Amino acid sequence: MKRHDYGAGYKLHEEVRHPTPALQRAAQIGVLVHESPTLQDREDKDAILVVAYGTSGKESREAAIEPVIDAIAAVHPGAMVVPAFTNRAMIERIKAAEGIEIPWPEQALERLLQEGYTRVAITVLHFFPGIDYSFNLALFNFYREHFKKIVLGTPLMYWMNQEDQRDDVEEFVTALAGELPARSEGDAVLLMAHGTPHPSNSYYTVLQERIWRAGLTDIYVYTMGGWPRLEHILPTLKERGIRRVHLWPLMVAVGSHVRRDMAGDGAESHKSILEAAGFEVIPYFQGLGELPAIRALYVKRAEEAWDALTE
Repeated sequence: MKRHDYGAGYKLHEEVRHPTPALQRAAQIGVLVHESPTLQDREDKDAILVVAYGTSGKESREAAIEPVIDAIAAVHPGAMVVPAFTNRAMIERIKAAEGIEIPWPEQALERLLQEGYTRVAITVLHFFPGIDYSFNLALFNFYREHFKKIVLGTPLMYWMNQEDQRDDVEEFVTALAGELPARSEGDAVLLMAHGTPHPSNSYYTVLQERIWRAGLTDIYVYTMGGWPRLEHILPTLKERGIRRVHLWPLMVAVGSHVRRDMAGDGAESHKSILEAAGFEVIPYFQGLGELPAIRALYVKRAEEAWDALTE
């Protein structure tokens, strides 16, 4: 069942002679491709749908999300590139504050259908295959018979070098390491992620392992609402004699609530908690989308989806 030569896909074990439709569907991981047998006589008209969680902050959107979309569009001059946000609350706030209407994914796909687009590559700006990616997977399956061909690409981190696949996590660590601030003895970088109740929260543990395997033992990953949280890593920081921390958001874009929770003036902000524990804190407010090396990875994921669409 391996569909492509560039590393995305999965092959059922050779002893599975007669897989059921459900097993076939379950085994379709990696870059997903579906061609509707009833629509193959339609002319090719291609589009790229770029799906992000979104942020309502104009500055953070322009700094972190739009540059990624622009970088994807730059590789395909003249192609229709459509952005969409999965967070409806963000969409409503942007419309109310700026008069800009950013579609949610269903709305974007319906508009593409109305405008006669027959082939769509969906590329996602999600961190790993969590809840939002599952939402896009549901969209892929719902619209699979509406388009002549539809493709769903993988998030930033998907493969972990299992069964001869590439290691997206290691690739991400290499890209991020070159963007982080210089450190002195007694310094540490704390990567503050959002966290999720979804089982994909385990990606943070894999990320931490890859970071330390790369020799970056002064970098620690924690989450705002998943696991581990800040209180879980504080004892380790003290045990290792850390005196100063560089607090960095592990998110595509950094909106106002992240800034407030990470480094606001309130006693419950992470900066305040760390300072109360005796650490000097240097906060940073750059989203991952602002970092050229990370943008390049998103473009790479989008290219995989596009290649699968047009092959």
